[in-house]
This record gives sequence, C-alpha cells and structure tokens, in this order.
Amino acid sequence: MRLMAENTVARSEKMGRGKIEIKRIENTTNRQVTFCKRRNGLLKKAYELSVLCDAEVALIIFSSKGRLYEYSNNSVKGTIDRYKKAYSSDSGHGHSSNELTAQYYRNESAKLHTQMINLENANSALLGHGNGQINSKDFKLTERKLEQALTKIRAKKNELIDLQVQQMQSREHELKIINQRLQNELELYEKGQQHVNYLPMASTEYETNIQLPYDSRNLLPVNLLQPNHHHYAHHQQQTALQLGYEPLMK
Repeated sequence: MRLMAENTVARSEKMGRGKIEIKRIENTTNRQVTFCKRRNGLLKKAYELSVLCDAEVALIIFSSKGRLYEYSNNSVKGTIDRYKKAYSSDSGHGHSSNELTAQYYRNESAKLHTQMINLENANSALLGHGNGQINSKDFKLTERKLEQALTKIRAKKNELIDLQVQQMQSREHELKIINQRLQNELELYEKGQQHVNYLPMASTEYETNIQLPYDSRNLLPVNLLQPNHHHYAHHQQQTALQLGYEPLMK
C-alpha cells in the first residue's frame, strides 16, 4: 500500500508540472523573472556540488543586459587558469593560450558565416528570388516567423508609447505644481497692493494735526503779537475821534 501511494504521488507530480518548451521567452517581464529563478537555482547547485563533492567549481553568468554574475569556491581567475593549463596539456600539442584563442575565434567565425548564408537564403526566399525549392511547409514556417517578428515589434512599440505617456503625465504634473505656485504668488501680490491703497494719506493727517505755535510769555499766539496794519489804523481812527481831532485822510 505504501509503495502504491508513493507511485501515485510521483505520477501526480509529474502530470502537474507538465513539459516546458525550451525556447526564448518573448515577454520581457516573464523572461527576467525566469532568468532570476534559474540563475539562483544554478548558483545553488554549484555551491552544493562544491561542498558535497569537494570539487572546484567556477560559474560565470552574463545577463541579456550584460550584467555579470559569478560564483567560485576558490577564485574564478584561478579556476580559469587551471582550465587553460589542463586543456593545453590534454591537447598533447603544447598549444599556447594565443593559439587556443585564435582557434576559438576561427570556429566562431565559421559558425557566423554559416548563419549568414542561411539568413541570405531565407531573405531571398521571402523576396521570391529563390530557386523554387521552397515548399508550403517552409512558407508556413516563414509566415510564423514573420508573425512573431511583428508581435515583437508591436510589443516594443507599445512599451515605448507607454513610456512616453508616463513621461508626459509626469511633466504635466510638474507644470500644474508650478502654475499653482505662480497663482498663489500673484494672489499674495494683489492683496499687498490692495492693502497699500487702503492706507490714509499721510499729508492729510499732518495737516489736521497742525497747531499754531504759542509764545510762552503770555500764551498768546505768535501771529497775534505781529503788527496788523489794518487793526492798528482802525484803532488810531477811533482814538482821534474820541479826542476831537479829525483824522488825517490818506
């Protein structure tokens, strides 16, 4: 019974996981998430291998954006140098590091040349310049690739549009803040101008508060002490009449 239960659990786990198709993930977010998960799992496996089996392990990973991730229980440079020495001794020809590097680049050049020929043939087939050996299956495959390429282009276009919209919304928010600040400053300035206009005139206050200066000797106004010719002439006329003289006419 126990064996049957274990088989049932194993069968259910196998059916639940399903088979994952190994190909490039088109969605950028999903691709980044998968990269992080697989990278962490690979680093964990490398660490476990070095500890459990006492092996010298060096792991180097470059992301699609060029970021470097590495692990080594000794040192990455030391492990690479050890690999070069082991490869050179196993080859039996005593090739130097420069020769090995040159051979590597020759192989890569040959691969790129083959890929370029294949791309040229595919391009000729798309333009209808082929030699007539393309069948319906190849056309369907080419059509599928074109649809995938269009999907990528549309997705990239939508990403750029979303980014531009976000930038414009951010700029709009900044301009609204600046506009509100300018309006507040303008209102404060107008209120200050109104306050200045409502103040009473300083000259009016000064004129209403003017008092005549007094002489401290007899508390009479100073202007009363000054000679008044009209009043003095009238006083002389009255005195002359009282004394019986006729006033001299001027």
